[in-house]
Amino acid sequence: MGGCFSDMKGAKEAIGGVNQKATNNNNDAVDFFYTSQGFQPLFTQVELSFSAYDLLDMDITSKSDPMLVVYAKKEDGKFEELGRTEVITNCLNPEWIEKINIAFHFEIVQPLVFHVYDIDTTYHSVSTKTLKLKDQDFIGEATCNLSEIVTKQNKSLTLKLQSKNGNINGKKNLGTVTIRAEETVSSRSVVEIIFRCSHLDNKDIFSKSDPFLRISRMVESGGTIPICKTEVIDNNLNPKWKPVCLNFQQFGSKETPLIIECFHFNSSGNHVLIGKMQKSIADLEKLCHERKGANFVVPSKRKGQEKVLKGQLFVDQYNEKEQFSFIDYISSGFELNFMVAIDFTASNGDPQKSDSLHYIDVSGRLNSYQKAIMEVGEVIQFYDTDKMFPAWGFGGNIHKGTVSHCFNLNGALGVNYGANSEVVGVEGIMDAYSKALRSVTLSGPTLFGPVINTAAQMAAESLSSYNSTKYYVLLIITDGIVTDLQESINAVVNASDLPLSILIVGVGSADFTSMEVLDADNARLRNSTGRVAARDIVQFVPMREVQKGQISVVQSLLEELPDQFLSFMRSRDIKPLFSHPKMQ
Repeated sequence: MGGCFSDMKGAKEAIGGVNQKATNNNNDAVDFFYTSQGFQPLFTQVELSFSAYDLLDMDITSKSDPMLVVYAKKEDGKFEELGRTEVITNCLNPEWIEKINIAFHFEIVQPLVFHVYDIDTTYHSVSTKTLKLKDQDFIGEATCNLSEIVTKQNKSLTLKLQSKNGNINGKKNLGTVTIRAEETVSSRSVVEIIFRCSHLDNKDIFSKSDPFLRISRMVESGGTIPICKTEVIDNNLNPKWKPVCLNFQQFGSKETPLIIECFHFNSSGNHVLIGKMQKSIADLEKLCHERKGANFVVPSKRKGQEKVLKGQLFVDQYNEKEQFSFIDYISSGFELNFMVAIDFTASNGDPQKSDSLHYIDVSGRLNSYQKAIMEVGEVIQFYDTDKMFPAWGFGGNIHKGTVSHCFNLNGALGVNYGANSEVVGVEGIMDAYSKALRSVTLSGPTLFGPVINTAAQMAAESLSSYNSTKYYVLLIITDGIVTDLQESINAVVNASDLPLSILIVGVGSADFTSMEVLDADNARLRNSTGRVAARDIVQFVPMREVQKGQISVVQSLLEELPDQFLSFMRSRDIKPLFSHPKMQ
């Protein structure tokens, strides 16, 4: 996030342009502002609506008067109530009007519980919020994860109601409940703008200015919120930037005042203001159509006045288009294909000893490798229909003194590719891992290149197939610093234009500082020939740092994945399998 304003490498990257984070709701500048104010990161808000069919009739002289209550199930098993519908009287097939809003976090498994009650007639005049549920007749309950709803093509899921003991109440049919999710996005429209400047003032001593633009939205309460920053153009007083993409949620409306500032970049972070202006999106559209420039101004020495500068801002291109969300893609049939690679180097310690990172505790307590597999896999598996996961090991001695840096975790010989390397589900990975520990001798060194290249080969072949809907996610779990850093960088750069993301978990007490190089949050990676990565596809998390805080390893690892997914889809102009009507 520091790259927004002061970091040398990060500050020269585009924020809001073609290299921006690709979520509907945010980019680095907005994240920087909100997190600096102590707010939580933004998320996708969804609205849940409910209906039921063939409910059990709990009344004698009439029909049930149903109300639905929604709970979030916490890690400790406790329920947190999210909201209640209204009561619909005398109805066994209700369609409730009251909606429940919930934040959809891709990186978290969000179990939901739905309780349906028959509300006694004597309470019909009482606000549903104050109803004591223990005084009402319980009809039935249903459970699911939020991801199970949003991944359906129609974002709708029907569940059978059960009794509280988890079984259908004898032979009685308790009915069904249907939950529908809708993303609460005010508009899918985005504006793509190409900015150019001319005759900027020179603020550099030894050469010309290194200009960039920062765009902020004015708020009614006063002040501004930064929403976008272009990349830095070195040594140029007539710069032209890459396209900037803004959504309507960022700037509010086409008439909302925006502050556009042009700065000369300084590596110290003390950027020098070249000039600024106030314009709305409507003003920028007009500049484009009229082919006119707007002059920058700076504060004058005279209090309350401004000096008009020779430097001008031009809008060379203005386009409004539709932008799809992560949920749009996965609900239309796109999948995340999970792959895992586990470190079998000797630095992990003898698996038979309790101080080993690979020690399998007979009490059932998970080691760090098992915990990472379970937590990440538990989320990813909802987005993969066949749940067939390629699983590899690296750095292990598999036969006759041969060390392999990409071998099939399931023990299959031959190619480390395709069906030969697959196991069934997260439990299949866990089982193959524990068996491999009994047959593979830990060795080394720690090389990432071979497994990354194998995953990239699978992603490349998928991309070449007709109408591919697969995006691959490789989880690498390791205890050591990567030995082949340059080869790993080369592999990541080569894979950066493929449908692939790489999640790396560092376990144990090693110094992982150099691993941050692969997680290029502040600068694009370059391979040994100078090629720049097309996009950031790596997220690295040391597990010990995560465990100190309140956030889980899965949240830390997966928070960037929807952005990486969308950046690939948009770079290839790949659209969901169905189109939505534009929402204005």
